[in-house]
Amino acid sequence: MRVNEIFESVQGEGFHSGRAAVFVRLSGCNLKCPFCDTEHQSYKDMSEEEIVAEIAKYGAELVVITGGEPMLQLTETLVSRIHAIGRMVAVETNGTIPVPRIVDWITVSPKMAFVGEVGKPKLVFAHEVKVVFDGEHEPEDYDITSPHYYLQPCDTGDAKANKEIYKKIVEYVKNNPKWKISLQTQKILDVR
Repeated sequence: MRVNEIFESVQGEGFHSGRAAVFVRLSGCNLKCPFCDTEHQSYKDMSEEEIVAEIAKYGAELVVITGGEPMLQLTETLVSRIHAIGRMVAVETNGTIPVPRIVDWITVSPKMAFVGEVGKPKLVFAHEVKVVFDGEHEPEDYDITSPHYYLQPCDTGDAKANKEIYKKIVEYVKNNPKWKISLQTQKILDVR
């Protein structure tokens, strides 16, 4: 597998925010979002056994498989091997590719509003839906059934523009209580 990095930190977003986690960032993505702030192109080829051995070096129970788009590479055998060392497996995906049923937690972050039809989610269920909120596009759940719906402010890299997005997201959530705000606390805490 093409692995960009494996590291331990805290989950910064969504339902598991603040929880210790091992992140396995796989390289590559099938979408090209204009706001993507994740460096995931470089990689090291690793076997599933090597990935699990690296995960086992850390103490966190939660393992987050992310990218790029992890579903371009993730296999049921890797998930099973991670389960075998007593870890919970969460996946962060754009929802355009099916997820193995044995994954414990699915976070779908649809990007169709930003990349067009190519980004249309195919998943119909997720444990959480996390939509990037830029203040321009109307948030949509894309008919994905979930117990948790989050809006995450788009980080434009411009403090003034971000402040406007924050104001809009607060008003939106106040008027649409189905949604909750998810902040990128990893950026606030200045951790990976």
